[in-house]
Amino acid sequence: MSSLIQTIAVYAIPVLLGITLHEAAHGYVARMLGDSTAYDMGRVSLNPLRHIDPIGTIAVPLFLLFSSSLMGGQAFLFGWAKPVPVNFGRLRRPKQDMLWVALAGPASNLVMAIIWAMALRMQVEAGSPITGFWVQMAIAGVWVNLILMALNLLPLPPLDGGRIVYSLLPNQLALQYGKIEPYGLLILIVLMFAGVLGAVLQPLLLFGQFIIRWFV
Repeated sequence: MSSLIQTIAVYAIPVLLGITLHEAAHGYVARMLGDSTAYDMGRVSLNPLRHIDPIGTIAVPLFLLFSSSLMGGQAFLFGWAKPVPVNFGRLRRPKQDMLWVALAGPASNLVMAIIWAMALRMQVEAGSPITGFWVQMAIAGVWVNLILMALNLLPLPPLDGGRIVYSLLPNQLALQYGKIEPYGLLILIVLMFAGVLGAVLQPLLLFGQFIIRWFV
């Protein structure tokens, strides 16, 4: 139990920062491109309470952390926040600008992964032990943000990757593709429990291991 509590403490800040900046980035770019819906609702904010979904942000990640702790494996986090409301019709170029609004979230996670990796390098060079709490948090920060980036870039509506694909498809194909959206989250969960999602993300996890070893 103490190991689980320590794991939760290590992952809490990276997860909250990862989802908060991810969602705020969507709203910020949407506002820049003409839609202030998220801003008007107070969702372009660094306050994590404005973005937390009780199930997706708390219950599901805790369940996965608990499961991985019991099995003694690497924690694989999956979850979601309350989506930032975007009225694509208010964007100056709705279909084209959807691409940039969608990319903003994963891009923020990439930037955060780099910042956490730099923090990791600074701590190691300062002589902090690899098992130290803050070093482990920096490692978790790299993992969390790379996984959030990869998951959101999957070409499955309503994920960011699905929005990106929608924006790039011809109008008629985009409309057909968009019909998948009501079933997107269910499909993602099925893929996760079927083991397909892990296989798809395996190259990214190897890349994450390379980054961590390089910075250590």
